[in-house]
Amino acid sequence: MKKGIHPEYVESRVVCACGNTFLTRSTKKEIRVEICSQCHPFFTGKQKLMDSAGRIEKFKKKFGDAKDIKAAKDIRAARDVKSLAKKKKSSR
Repeated sequence: MKKGIHPEYVESRVVCACGNTFLTRSTKKEIRVEICSQCHPFFTGKQKLMDSAGRIEKFKKKFGDAKDIKAAKDIRAARDVKSLAKKKKSSR
C-alpha cells in the first residue's frame, strides 16, 4: 500500500437522535444518524402496515379472492374439456 493516500480508519461513535450510541470503525470520529436499530419500527416490533389508497381492497375488487380464481379456472377447464369432446365428435 502506498503511504499517505489512505484516510485514517479510527474507532468512531455513532449517535442516534433517540439518544442511543454505539462504537464502530470509520474514517470519521463521530457519525450522527436519525434512526437506529433501537428506535426503528421494524426492529422494535411496532411496525404498522400502511395501506395507502386502499390498494389491497382495490386489488381484491379487481381480481376477487383466491377462491373465486380457483373456481373460474375449474369452470374454464371444464368448458375446454367439453369443447374438445365436441370437436372430436364432429370430426368423426
